[in-house]
Amino acid sequence: MNVTVLTAIGDPRREAELAAGLHDVDLGVTVVRRCVDLADLLAAATAGLAEAVLLSADLRRLDRSAVQRLRAAGLAVVALAADDLPTRSRLERLGIDAVVADGSPAKGVAAAVVAAVGGRRALSSDADPPYPGEPTVVEDPEAAAGTVIAVWGPAGAPGRSVVAVNLAAELAGLGHPTLCVDLDTYGASMAQLVGLFDEGSGVAAACRAANLGSLDLATLRRLAVEVRPRLRMLTGITGSHRWHELRSASLDVLLDRARRAFRYVVIDVGFCVEQDEELSYDTVAPRRNGAAVDVLAAADLLVAVAAADPVGIARFVRSLADLPQPPSGRRSITVINRVRRAAIGRGDPAQQIALALGRYASIDDALLIPDDPATADTAVAAGRTWPEAAPSSPARLAVRELAQRVAGVATAARGPRRRARLLQVRG
Repeated sequence: MNVTVLTAIGDPRREAELAAGLHDVDLGVTVVRRCVDLADLLAAATAGLAEAVLLSADLRRLDRSAVQRLRAAGLAVVALAADDLPTRSRLERLGIDAVVADGSPAKGVAAAVVAAVGGRRALSSDADPPYPGEPTVVEDPEAAAGTVIAVWGPAGAPGRSVVAVNLAAELAGLGHPTLCVDLDTYGASMAQLVGLFDEGSGVAAACRAANLGSLDLATLRRLAVEVRPRLRMLTGITGSHRWHELRSASLDVLLDRARRAFRYVVIDVGFCVEQDEELSYDTVAPRRNGAAVDVLAAADLLVAVAAADPVGIARFVRSLADLPQPPSGRRSITVINRVRRAAIGRGDPAQQIALALGRYASIDDALLIPDDPATADTAVAAGRTWPEAAPSSPARLAVRELAQRVAGVATAARGPRRRARLLQVRG
């Protein structure tokens, strides 16, 4: 087995020493190019010049996104690093295949490179490999996997963010540690809804830490602001121009850590899920709507929110076709927000909405949240959630019922005149 290798080692002397050692003796490894920096390395990897990369842990600008690009080009990635646990753990979180102690002889380095390439070949011959770069050591092995809830709705402000924030508050009120994440790349607003300053973005900071391999459970909890007991929030980006900071490689790590740290992770994914970028570019360029698409593909539960008026229902029905194919086993709940007779016309609003959803979207059950402007205005003005601002309001009671259904808590019927009701979670 002869393996072609690219090298990118910060110390020129060490790189020359290794290259000479690998060349003088037939160890099954051939250095085909010595790259001067990360940009040179990525260009050579994309050109298909080698099967593996040998780099130093201190290579400038080395992060998870760069490693993902190397892996996407089909290369095994081996790093030379100090022989200590923190450094090895960080490199594993970046997605490095193997770590070799800096100072190891050429024979040991060659063996690690050959083994890493052999592992990659075995994976590709058997089946699609799992997403690379997850640590082999579980940080909290006793923690149960949390539930990721994606809250989505079409354009037109159906109240998606308000539903997400208050659903998270209700789940926390039921005694479950809950994380609320603002992942709307067009108009983040969750911080304002709960009265937080948003000079800094919690979700962007978490993604940066993930990209650098330093996002552990303690760091995630530190970056997530405590809103109320058992409820924390990662605030959104402070401008839509920062969307490129929320990349797939980082979000995968963020979701993994969030599942370990919280029982429920409620994510506002924004409205736009178009994937035209994949048709326009044959590159690994970041996608404007990639954050929403990635979360929808990973979520255990989809809460789809529509506005209760003819325009809102029409937008909702048309936008359903744009949603990515759901993963196997994902549940979904349809929520119709701000239900009021004046916007529907004659007849019972619940009945009219049910007829429209059944006819045009084949949805035969939904949760209806009644229009309650007084509660909404009071909560926003005070920067508080609905359970705090108006605990007995009709809208709050409807969202509490939604949270109870999500958490598997039995709900008591409140009589035939109840306007907000959850009939059944669609499988």
